[in-house]
Amino acid sequence: MAEHAIHPAHLDPSELGTKAYWDAAYSREITNFSTNADDEGTIWFSDAGAEERMLSFLENLSNEGQLAKEADEEGGVPAPRFLDLGTGNGHLLFALREDGWEGEMLGVDYSAQSVRLARNIGRKKGRGYAHVRFEEWDILSQAPGSWLEGGFDVVLDKGTFDAVCLCQKTDSHGRRVCEGYREKVEGLVKRGGRFLITSCNWTDEELRGWFEVEGGELVYEDKAKYPSFTFGGKTGTSVATLCFKRKS
Repeated sequence: MAEHAIHPAHLDPSELGTKAYWDAAYSREITNFSTNADDEGTIWFSDAGAEERMLSFLENLSNEGQLAKEADEEGGVPAPRFLDLGTGNGHLLFALREDGWEGEMLGVDYSAQSVRLARNIGRKKGRGYAHVRFEEWDILSQAPGSWLEGGFDVVLDKGTFDAVCLCQKTDSHGRRVCEGYREKVEGLVKRGGRFLITSCNWTDEELRGWFEVEGGELVYEDKAKYPSFTFGGKTGTSVATLCFKRKS
């Protein structure tokens, strides 16, 4: 498939692109959870059913024999490894486990409060979630830890790139930090693995403009389907979920 070279325009900076905003938000959610264990915090894009569509997309890959839910002990094939970028309260990984996905799951977030909340929720859920781990890590400024190993079969992003695009910081090359995000993601996905991203700020074509670039490692594979609407003669959706595959 032809690679996209259309570079979308930048978004205006917002407080949602600051670490201080997320630290404060997750501190509130920790407090709420400590007084009511049923209050696990915000599920982003829940009004669009984004998480369910991401889970359904992965389920379809499993049904098609492209991604196994469980390890094949006879064939010596391990269960897929999942990495959730900007994991928040860890809800997406917990939902994957509840859907029967086995294997290692790691959620990372640059907010220590996010990681604390996700760990607290995991402990409440019990033994079945013992192998869903959470680590404090900033994809933009830190090298991956030993947890990277050979890379992940599936790297997930539900709104994290959106937040990065609202950050006004620049990198050592003078670029907005969002411009270096693709390169960071590529190194996390094992060859032949997948990057599944959901965004409410970018259209399908714009996401392809960010992640499917000349000389890059990611190639568009498919997308999740959402109800469309028409306004001003143009048809679109409020949320986009795209899957990219890293070249083998």
